[in-house]
Amino acid sequence: MNALLDSLRESFATARTSMCGDSTKIAEREEILEAALKTGLPAARNEAWKYTSLRQLERRSFTAAPLQAPDIDATLLADIPSPRLVFVNGRHSAALSDLSSLDAGVQVRTLSAVQAEEPEALRFLGRRFERAEEVFAQLNAALADEGVLVQVADGIVSETPLHLVFVSAADSSDHAWHHRHLIELRRGAVFGLVEHHLQAGDSAHLDNTLVHVHIAQDAVLSHARVQADSARATSLLRTDAVLARDAEYRRIDLELGAALSRHELNVRLEGDNAKLTANGVLLGTGRRHIDTRLGIEHIAKDTSAELVWRGVAANRSRVVFHGGIGIREGADGTDANLSNKNLLLSADAEIDTQPTLVIDAEEVKAAHGATVGQLDANALFYLRSRGLPAEQARAMLSAAFCHEPLSAVEGVLTEKLARHLDQALQQAGMA
Repeated sequence: MNALLDSLRESFATARTSMCGDSTKIAEREEILEAALKTGLPAARNEAWKYTSLRQLERRSFTAAPLQAPDIDATLLADIPSPRLVFVNGRHSAALSDLSSLDAGVQVRTLSAVQAEEPEALRFLGRRFERAEEVFAQLNAALADEGVLVQVADGIVSETPLHLVFVSAADSSDHAWHHRHLIELRRGAVFGLVEHHLQAGDSAHLDNTLVHVHIAQDAVLSHARVQADSARATSLLRTDAVLARDAEYRRIDLELGAALSRHELNVRLEGDNAKLTANGVLLGTGRRHIDTRLGIEHIAKDTSAELVWRGVAANRSRVVFHGGIGIREGADGTDANLSNKNLLLSADAEIDTQPTLVIDAEEVKAAHGATVGQLDANALFYLRSRGLPAEQARAMLSAAFCHEPLSAVEGVLTEKLARHLDQALQQAGMA
């Protein structure tokens, strides 16, 4: 048994009194935990984890986060407007949250509150995960005791996006938290959601989160996520989304922080004419390891997916990208496009990209492409010939390269994401 899994077993014993569910549900959780512990962490021979080693992680120990959110400097949130729901070290902070401007028809609750008020609404917690590579989803199913439920009623068009803020604060112990979220849009709803993953000190925590996204017929969800966590943090995220007929999901992920970050984005286009736009920027600096894995399944007819991902690896960082698209039998009329371009800015950095496309239907349009290269020499020469210093020229080209995926969202949100990205590029010496 490794140190990580030993510490998670101890965390279960500590946290079981605050977990969701009656005694029978808690017993089921314990069975899931023991099965995950028996399976152990995936190794390099597991294809889904081939490029991401967990050897250092399995040597570490984490304690359960205290039930009370610690105090932090509120100025950290000065640029994040209401409505916002804030968590610090995995725990809800009522003092920092403000849902007063939430539009009518939008319900936002914490997992712990729903357990007390309406436990039958937590049926989604019963989902099982059986494959060996899903061990962190299994651990989440066993250990999750907090999260967010966002439910938007039929026909609600919300003009004000909700901000979910997750802050890691430095402490004397390395904590682990396991969040489970449900984002549910009913028929015809239109909604915006922004996730902020921020740091208040140099925390070396483990964040293991699982998100369920359900988008009903004719609903539209715009979803942005900015991961700017501590340089010592471990961030493990899995998002499972299901789109009904004529539903649309617009998403962008900015991976700008953490020592190890991995995001598995799984999207099932189950209804005819469902549409997905999922873009992202993977910014590797220092010794950061970034792993993003897409699993897009076209199941119904006339669905579409546009996927634009840009990766940058500098210093001794490593960027890993797997872009998987599957077009099922009968999914005629599918239009799927994946573009993954990467910049390798250091001889000590590494980029691994693996686009895959499996087509079992007829009459489809599908394309995927991946490149790994350096900055264009002609573009550099052009900027230098106009009097720009070499470093400034390289920074301008790197910034332009990274901004392309921001087209997944529109308006003011694009400007805010651009500022986050530019700040990270400046800190990395790329802008």
